[in-house]
Amino acid sequence: MITTTNELSAVNIMLGTIGESPINSLASISGVIDAVTARQVLNEVAVAVQTEGWAFNTEDNWTFLPDSTGAITVPSNLLQVDAIDPSRKVALRGTRLYDLKAHSYTFTEGVTLNCVLMFEFDDLPQAARYYIAIRAARLFQTRVVGSDTLKAFTSEDETRARVALKKYDADTGGYNMLTGSYSVARTVRRF
Repeated sequence: MITTTNELSAVNIMLGTIGESPINSLASISGVIDAVTARQVLNEVAVAVQTEGWAFNTEDNWTFLPDSTGAITVPSNLLQVDAIDPSRKVALRGTRLYDLKAHSYTFTEGVTLNCVLMFEFDDLPQAARYYIAIRAARLFQTRVVGSDTLKAFTSEDETRARVALKKYDADTGGYNMLTGSYSVARTVRRF
C-alpha cells in the first residue's frame, strides 16, 4: 500500500541512509540511539524549514488584542511576526509581543500581524514532509557517518524535493507580482 510520508516513514528514510534497519513504531524508540538521533534531526529540520515561511504556514492579517494588563500573548507555535502597519515595530519574544519603539511589552490597542506558524510534522503538506525528510536524512547521514558518496546522492534528492516544495508553494500560494509586493503595488497605484 502506498502512503504519504509520515514521521515514522521519515525516520526510516533517515535510518536507511546509514544502512540501519527500519523501526516499526515511534513509541518505543528510546533504546535505539540512531532512531532517537534521527527523530531529533527531523524535528530540527522541520523547524528550520517552516521558519522560512511558506504559503501553508503563513497567516496574514491576524489581529491580536492586549489582555487586561496590556500584554499581547500569542500562540506558542508562532515562528515569526511582522506588523501590517509599517510604522509599528514589534518583535516576538517567547509567547509575547514586544513593542520595539516603546521598549515595552505593554500595548494600548490590538496589533495586526502577518505570522509564520510551526506545525507538527504530520500536519504539513506532503511536499513539505518529503523535503524535510530528505534534508534531514542528508544532515543525519553527514553527522552520523560522514560519507561523501552518500552525501552526493542525498544532496541531489534534496534539491529535487526542494524544487517540488517550491512548486507546491507557488501553486497554492496565490502569489501575484502586482498585488503581492508592497513596493510594486505602491508603484502601480501611482498610475
